[in-house]
Amino acid sequence: MATTVIEKDLRCESAHRLPNVPEGHKCARIHGHSSRVTIRVAGPVRPRLGWVVDFADIAEAWAPLHDLLDHRYLNEVEGLDNPTSENLARFIAERLVVPDASRLVSVTVHETCTSRCIYEL
Repeated sequence: MATTVIEKDLRCESAHRLPNVPEGHKCARIHGHSSRVTIRVAGPVRPRLGWVVDFADIAEAWAPLHDLLDHRYLNEVEGLDNPTSENLARFIAERLVVPDASRLVSVTVHETCTSRCIYEL
């Protein structure tokens, strides 16, 4: 059976610092990011509806994580004491509950417009 992959881009504004970087590293200071988070899910196209899953359902699945992360100091979020892009992408992937009939393929955290981390399952 063929599988189709769809992606939903979402936004998250947050601050953090990286506690384990070398002394003097710019990321040791508190700073913020306007991150884009890409949720990629896969599954068969449902014949009657013509889609894998409604994009609105992905946004709804993201909502609890958005509430947890948006406009927050990530170092204070339980489980994110070292909130690198890599750790944030894994954190999201481990907690995101995707809609039925689809499976989570990856979570991408776009820290800037030129730097991103892709966590693949």
